[in-house]
Amino acid sequence: MEEKLHIRGDNDGKRTPIHLLLVDDEHSFVEVMSQRLGKRGFVVTVAVSGQDALNRLEADENIEVVILDVKMPGMDGIETLRMIKKNRPLVKTIMLTGHATINSAIDAMKLGAFDYLMKPCDLKELVFKVQKAANIKRNHETKILEARMRPYISKRDKDQIISRILDS
Repeated sequence: MEEKLHIRGDNDGKRTPIHLLLVDDEHSFVEVMSQRLGKRGFVVTVAVSGQDALNRLEADENIEVVILDVKMPGMDGIETLRMIKKNRPLVKTIMLTGHATINSAIDAMKLGAFDYLMKPCDLKELVFKVQKAANIKRNHETKILEARMRPYISKRDKDQIISRILDS
């Protein structure tokens, strides 16, 4: 599945807000954290399960960063991450958990998680990680768009360039 690209940049000198998806089965955590992140200028969508997260990602192509709980009933965070990377490879995912294990952290990073943080995490650190993840995603979008626009290279070469960008 090819992800649609949207370049976000300056709009009259203002940077487009970062769109993120907050996924956690703890309703009170989602409510409080979404308010705190919203006050910091993020556009926050929430989901309370892995499947709910995948549905929201499918419905909203503007989501750039996912903050994803590892331990959830049904589809856990690792399986949800696997599906996010398959369906939306440019979207960056920050795993957030109160039940960290070395194995789950290793699994998440092998699957392409951007970062892995423990609950409760410092909000400033989370905001920094979200901004960094969104900047990398936007940079990758720009590079892919530039590769697609090159008239002098073959489709095979363009695909190889895009593949390297997605793997970085």
